[in-house]
Amino acid sequence: MQTGRILLRLTLVAALVMPLVSCGFFDQLGAMRTFKEANLLYGRGDYEAAIEEYQHVVDVVNEDPDSELSQAMSVALFFIANSYDNLYTPAFRGEPENDALLERAIEYYRLGADRIPTREYQTLCMQYLVAAYGPDKMNDPTNRALLLQEMIQLDPGNPDNYFVLAQLFEESGLFEDAEAIYLEVRDMLVDDPTVYLQLAGFYNRAGDFDQTIDALRQRAAIEPDNPEAFYTISTFYWEKAFRDFRITQEEKADYVLAGIEAADQAIALNDRYVDALVYKNILLRMQANMSEDQDEQDALIAEADELRDRAQQIQDEARGGGAAGQ
Repeated sequence: MQTGRILLRLTLVAALVMPLVSCGFFDQLGAMRTFKEANLLYGRGDYEAAIEEYQHVVDVVNEDPDSELSQAMSVALFFIANSYDNLYTPAFRGEPENDALLERAIEYYRLGADRIPTREYQTLCMQYLVAAYGPDKMNDPTNRALLLQEMIQLDPGNPDNYFVLAQLFEESGLFEDAEAIYLEVRDMLVDDPTVYLQLAGFYNRAGDFDQTIDALRQRAAIEPDNPEAFYTISTFYWEKAFRDFRITQEEKADYVLAGIEAADQAIALNDRYVDALVYKNILLRMQANMSEDQDEQDALIAEADELRDRAQQIQDEARGGGAAGQ
């Protein structure tokens, strides 16, 4: 008898709860099916139809945004934004209907960045927002810089956001601001060789050769066993000596010798490093052309020929080995 009362009570509870479940949970299950259908449309490039389906999902998510299923399906915001973004055509910028697509994309990227709980999709939304304000779309460097600063606050340990912001400042002619950001990243990641490569690239574009070489040497100091680090230095010395017609012959000779020295360091670490052998060969020929001593010229050319032949032999062996392995 007691068991019967318990079962009756459970039946009454179930009867009361089921309408509540069906209004929320089952709507969300239906939204999950719609989400899968939207994904198929998105994958086929049918963005207009995908937007319509994703919007149904978002409507259900908005009814109960804190549920576990809603949290998972909130990524539909990104896909709506990206669908609008894909429908936008940069070549038709200025046409109201086309521009409205980009504006809608920005709106939903912003919503996604604010509402999607997953860090991966938050970052993705922000990255696409930055791109949406780029020169081939909204062409709004001010908002782009603000978004990049927001991304830096969101993920302060990620150097990529700093680099993009620095490049934006550089493109805008704000070289001191750009340099400050590069130096900030360098101080934050003192043992990261890529930071010094980025810094070297900045100084090279700014025409500051001494600072360029200094950054490359700092990179080589971090990677003393990496022949590519020293080879890179040799290429910068070659380019300076070969392309800069403003320098004196004495400066050119110094740069050639410094390039040879850097190539030697690379070869000492890897005597089969073809690129380093080739560049030392080129630099030796430049040195020979600058010499007025015939014996010295002949010796330098002979050494260059030896390096050239050695590089060719290594390349031939590599091609032969590849063919033998096929």
